[in-house]
Amino acid sequence: MDPKICMWSKLWSRVHSMQTVQIVLDKNLLQAADQAACRTKQNRSALMREALREPLQRLDVLALEEHDREGYARQPQTHDESRQWETEAAI
Repeated sequence: MDPKICMWSKLWSRVHSMQTVQIVLDKNLLQAADQAACRTKQNRSALMREALREPLQRLDVLALEEHDREGYARQPQTHDESRQWETEAAI
């Protein structure tokens, strides 16, 4: 496939899959966001997407950690199991 067609196809599919939303920001926050977008050489939408991705990823990690804690609370690790892992970690 022609590289230009491939590039445009990827770009179109990415843009086509995005949704437009409206958010309300106070004036100072909007100005700070615009300044940050300018400093990072990206548009406001890209800055907002990045700003949302980071805390959402943290929330996913926290949910997985909580799931693990609940699992270990229901079925605690035995001393023998932890000893096996300590041996593996020392290698």
